Amino acid sequence: MQRSTLSIIGNKAILNIRERMCETAEEMLASDKFRLVLDHCLNTLRSKNSPLLEFFGSCESDKECVDDLVKTLSLLVKYEANVVPHIFDKSKNFLKDLDKLAGFVEYLYDYWRHFDRFIINDSEGDRLDKRPYRTFNETIEQLTHLIRTVYRHIQENITGSHPSVYRQVPAGAEMAVISLPKDIAYKGEKYKKLNSVPVIRQMLIYPPLVIQQPMNKRTGHFKKIHQNPVDLVTLIPGEWICYPTKVGKLLIMVYFHLDFFELGFSMCNLFQLADDSDLEKKPDALFIYGVPGNVLDGLAKYSTVFYDDEENGIFVGAIPDRPEFAYFGYLKKMILTLHNSIVMKLGNMPFHGAMVKILLQGNKEATILMMGDTGAGKSETLEAFRVLADKYIRELTIIADDMGSIELDKDGCPIGYGTEIGAFLRLDDLQPGYAFGHLDRSIIFNPSQVNARIVFPVTKFETVIAGHKIDYILYANNYEEIDNEHPVIEKFTSAEWALDIFREGAVMSKGTTTSSGLVHSYFANIFGPPEYKSAHEKIAAKYFASFFKNNVFVGQMRTRLGIPGYEASGPKEAALELLRIIGVTDITSGTKG
Repeated sequence: MQRSTLSIIGNKAILNIRERMCETAEEMLASDKFRLVLDHCLNTLRSKNSPLLEFFGSCESDKECVDDLVKTLSLLVKYEANVVPHIFDKSKNFLKDLDKLAGFVEYLYDYWRHFDRFIINDSEGDRLDKRPYRTFNETIEQLTHLIRTVYRHIQENITGSHPSVYRQVPAGAEMAVISLPKDIAYKGEKYKKLNSVPVIRQMLIYPPLVIQQPMNKRTGHFKKIHQNPVDLVTLIPGEWICYPTKVGKLLIMVYFHLDFFELGFSMCNLFQLADDSDLEKKPDALFIYGVPGNVLDGLAKYSTVFYDDEENGIFVGAIPDRPEFAYFGYLKKMILTLHNSIVMKLGNMPFHGAMVKILLQGNKEATILMMGDTGAGKSETLEAFRVLADKYIRELTIIADDMGSIELDKDGCPIGYGTEIGAFLRLDDLQPGYAFGHLDRSIIFNPSQVNARIVFPVTKFETVIAGHKIDYILYANNYEEIDNEHPVIEKFTSAEWALDIFREGAVMSKGTTTSSGLVHSYFANIFGPPEYKSAHEKIAAKYFASFFKNNVFVGQMRTRLGIPGYEASGPKEAALELLRIIGVTDITSGTKG
């Protein structure tokens, strides 16, 4: 059985390891992995008829000639260019024009680095997950050092000079995982086939990472269907990997195809990776991201579908393996759709919104839930709170950045829970400099395009699932101007009035989906509730009645995020007004109440 492989798929280089890494330059340059990258690079240059190939001289760049090139490069690791021909006569052909050879070596180094590079450490039979730091150090760290060292030695021996500035750019892998097969406690024989897919146990990333997705917007809805996607697919172990994630109180197994590896691995910045004790339990849901072929087409209006397997007590989500679905938003929102659907089946209320606990001077605190659709200004208002924190706030704790759920305690009081440990934010809507302050932990998607996004951790999982009594529930209104009739924050006087506004779900689209203009969605949450509208109506009526019964402040907050010119000042004014309502008596001077 082959112990390790390198696959180049599109812009991805995936190294599967089941043995020790190359430790010397000779081993690396003689490996089939290096030869694959070299051949790939040469084919690219040939397709462009690149002048960089002129260093081959009279030698045709066929297999024998490339073999000679590899041997020449191996000798250049140790010896200066004028010495190498005395050791290997055929090297003279490549060393006639050192500038051209140096240009090719530089291109080859950059060509390798232009890939999104991943290492999969297969832990089967050798429990690498029990010594993760050592494993990562012996793979990703060693590979980085080896590649960079080989490149530098070769270039210095070609040019006869040393750089005056050394730049420690990432040269190995950008993401690495330790994975192993796990017998997940699925109920139902049909699910046992999923246990052939390795499950991620630890991850290492080298942020900041920049990922170019084929798509930068999401379209359509996630539709409930009456056929189980598991019956329609076969997962080939070498092409799939599983990220077991804890979404709030739920365990969801996310299986993603190698075509979507860069997106699947990015979940580590958004969702908590489940531990071994979690994997002893039956999962609440599973999600197959990258279903091959067209087996999902025609099952619903959109091919982004999910199924409720009531017999086996599990939800199943599925999205096709096509470029138009290669957007992180699809991955995130399907996971949250599964979460929300399960929450409703349990009789609780999901929300699309941000929840934060604020501690003011004098130990006055408030837990605030801001509900609203994508682009309504929820995360941006949280960001405004962060900016104001030094002056007005003793402590700010994020409980939910985008989605969560509400339960009623034994006294009927609303208790809020989150789902994610990270935030997936639009770069355009952040305060200047904020994203740069988090670069050391961030993954950035399509930075040069509209709807450029950044994902990074913002809270602890223990905080997400602790359960917090809610004091304020606000609908994020991003489309209305402020005047005497429309204050920044408007309190509702009845559950019926509140339900009308929340149910309408109006928002001025910010370009995060393919929708534009003023749009409406049921409770600003297309991720589950529209598929269970009857059940959700009963849940919402019960919960909004409890909000008013327990004197929770329920209203709407006009962030004006959808109005040009107010992208930063709108959420900031909303945050300041909310601080006044909570108890800051003098915003201007910063005196606290």
